[in-house]
Amino acid sequence: MADLPDISHPPDICLLLRAHSEQHWLISQVVPVLRQIEQRGAIPDDQLGAALAYLETLWLDARRRSAETDSARARLDALVDECDRVLYDKAHRYHAAVRRLRSAVGHRVGLLTRSPCHDEPLTLADL
Repeated sequence: MADLPDISHPPDICLLLRAHSEQHWLISQVVPVLRQIEQRGAIPDDQLGAALAYLETLWLDARRRSAETDSARARLDALVDECDRVLYDKAHRYHAAVRRLRSAVGHRVGLLTRSPCHDEPLTLADL
């Protein structure tokens, strides 16, 4: 049987993948629910509480994902001298864009749920 190669992504690729995954989650899962709740009359009043609870559940998952993305960024920063500079810079720019998206979505979630710290990611210690 042939030996399988050790397939582990370098830290720059890992951050790009994590950032992409987090961005996709925010855009495809959280934002549609957020928009529906923000649109007056889109959700009947008797279902608004359940919709807000669902949004909070989605946001908890989004915060967990953000902690994983930020952890990948920390791993990349620790190995900066060993990384391809082009991919390193791209990974940092992508991460910064996802952080801006995360912050904007978190602010909107916080306004709806009246929780002031929703734009802060969970730390790995919180998990």
